[in-house]
This record gives sequence, structure tokens and C-alpha cells, in this order.
Amino acid sequence: MEQKVIELLADHFSLDAADIAADTSFDELGIDSLDVVEFVMTLEDEFGVQIEAAKAGKTVSELVAYIESLQA
Repeated sequence: MEQKVIELLADHFSLDAADIAADTSFDELGIDSLDVVEFVMTLEDEFGVQIEAAKAGKTVSELVAYIESLQA
């Protein structure tokens, strides 16, 4: 799932997936909280879950862990 989230981030924000790691923060990628809210809609469609943007975390790994907890 982590790799899929990285691919979606890279595609959505026109970033190089090679520059994104599990511990990369959204701030490091230049993604602000409004961008996260917008991106959450993409993730909801992809993974079939309802995501609260405020709980999405600050890093890729935190976001992945949150999505996985919703699918459990």
C-alpha cells in the first residue's frame, strides 16, 4: 500500500516518486493542509474508505498506517 500511496502522491502533485519515502513529510513535498484535503478524495476513491484529513498524519507512513487502520 505504501508504494501505491507514493505513486498517487507523485501523480497527483506532479512529483518524482523516487523523491518520496515513507518518512517524507508533506511539508517537505510542498503539500499544505488544503492540498491534503484535496488528495484525500483521491485516496478515498482508490481505497474505498472515508478519510478524515485531520487524522491523515504528517508523513507518508502515518497516512498509510491510518488508511490501513480504516481497512481493518
